[in-house]
Amino acid sequence: MTNDPAAPAASGPGGVTPPGPYQSVPSAGRPPRPSTGSPVPLPDDLVEAAKTLFGDRLPLAAAYAELLATEGVVRGLIGPREAPRIWDRHLLNCAAVAEMIPTGARVVDVGSGAGLPGLVLAVARPDLSVVLVEPLARRTAFLDEAVDRLGLDGTVTVQRGRAEELADADFSPADVVTARAVAPLDRLAGWCLPLAAVGGRLVALKGSSAPDEVAEHRDAVDRLGGGAPVVRHCGVGLVDPPTTVVEIVREREIKSARRTAARPGSGANAGRKRARRG
Repeated sequence: MTNDPAAPAASGPGGVTPPGPYQSVPSAGRPPRPSTGSPVPLPDDLVEAAKTLFGDRLPLAAAYAELLATEGVVRGLIGPREAPRIWDRHLLNCAAVAEMIPTGARVVDVGSGAGLPGLVLAVARPDLSVVLVEPLARRTAFLDEAVDRLGLDGTVTVQRGRAEELADADFSPADVVTARAVAPLDRLAGWCLPLAAVGGRLVALKGSSAPDEVAEHRDAVDRLGGGAPVVRHCGVGLVDPPTTVVEIVREREIKSARRTAARPGSGANAGRKRARRG
């Protein structure tokens, strides 16, 4: 990705070319309510990166930064020591992942918490349809309020529940499933891959241990229907350090063991019926 706003956007993995940072994309929903002055001003050394990643949506990102630093801290979603680092550690780190998401994609963010990365991606990319999945009521309450305050209700939906519950329900599959610091890769793939369409992808934000996790859990990912996990770095030359992600393509559908066991005439149920007949 380039710092030059006049340069065309580079293609991401798999030929994905998201909207350039300064392309005008119509925003769905209402405009955000005016800020009273952010308690976390954008540091001077991050201004260019923020402009590149958020473009003309930078004021919206600033409004979200204010929410995180105030209500997010009060409600225990962001630690007090994190407030001064909201821009570099949270907003820019998450926004860099947008380069991996195709135009107009349906994105499901698992374990969204305070909206990271799902709400950040919705701010940076109004062309996306984003579902924020979070099981805890106090977090979904914050997310609902944030979506309303930021005027994103036209493109963002908050869904209270666990990923595995949604996978067993009638849930529209996603083009991209995102998750940040939720669980080890094997468990994360088990929760997230069933929410992706076949051919869709899990994009998991990870730290420096990503290569070790990939080596350790490659076989488990394969059993879950995923392709070979690939470690990628987003925002190279723009954010420091670059955002490390693990990308897994859902190559095939694996039937849920719970569904099979519960379905009449299958598994243990079928065995018991045959035994009674005998």
